[in-house]
Amino acid sequence: MLKIFISAILSLFLFSNLYAAQSTIIESEGYACMGEDKSMKETERTAMVDAKDKAAKNAATYIKGETKVKDSQLVKDIIEAYNNATVAVDKVIKKGWYTDPSLGKCYKVKIKANVIPDEKAMQKVSGVLDDPSVPLSVKVWTDKKEYREGDKIKIYIKGNKPFYAKVIYKETTGSLIQILPNPYRKDNYFNGGVIYEVPSGNDRFELEVNPPFGEESIAVYTSTSQLGDLDLKEEGGVYQVKTKPKDIGIKTRSVKIKEVTEGKAQQASEFFEDKAVVKTGK
Repeated sequence: MLKIFISAILSLFLFSNLYAAQSTIIESEGYACMGEDKSMKETERTAMVDAKDKAAKNAATYIKGETKVKDSQLVKDIIEAYNNATVAVDKVIKKGWYTDPSLGKCYKVKIKANVIPDEKAMQKVSGVLDDPSVPLSVKVWTDKKEYREGDKIKIYIKGNKPFYAKVIYKETTGSLIQILPNPYRKDNYFNGGVIYEVPSGNDRFELEVNPPFGEESIAVYTSTSQLGDLDLKEEGGVYQVKTKPKDIGIKTRSVKIKEVTEGKAQQASEFFEDKAVVKTGK
């Protein structure tokens, strides 16, 4: 069985520029026309603002529809968090100019947005994040907070509802390793309410503590939809991540959003990131 020797990580994971513990991934379109008072650049900016505003509103509507708890105040707190959300554009799907018969020259942009609810408002509902009726919440932790040389680290994951996951850690050399899914444990779908252990089952590696020592981190990326792909290279029982650290968040959030059909609510995917920190020594 392959052993992965855990070494000290003196800095935390370099995720995307905007780290989001909990968010909703959604697609939206924005429009704007030049009229007599806008330049082309101003029109493009207005269309982007419109797309981001719609993304936030549609995400709030989606979350409200998915939140089935009976506590009206809880629902109100969650919606408040999304009403004050930050919208990050993960991808511009389509953009371009067109001519409207009555409005003249107009601009349209379609984006994939990451809608991040207000952190302070979400703290009000932190006590019920195990409830499957609220937005996706996934916890990652280890069997101990501190490890000695030769100890083997066990990682645990639990979500409040079914989810897909990727688990990644960074070596002291700067290399990123995806330990789940891996060449021998390709299934990354997990049921809600169940504690999963890594490594276990078909995994063919161990996380054994060896020098140099220090602080180490384990990151988990999860979603209610299948996660986007990273550039990987098989390395024994795990994968070496070739994707640049700053691009991992966006690429992982590159989930497939179902097309909206007439008369149905906007489709979206719930997304959650978490990390665990441990210390190693002699």
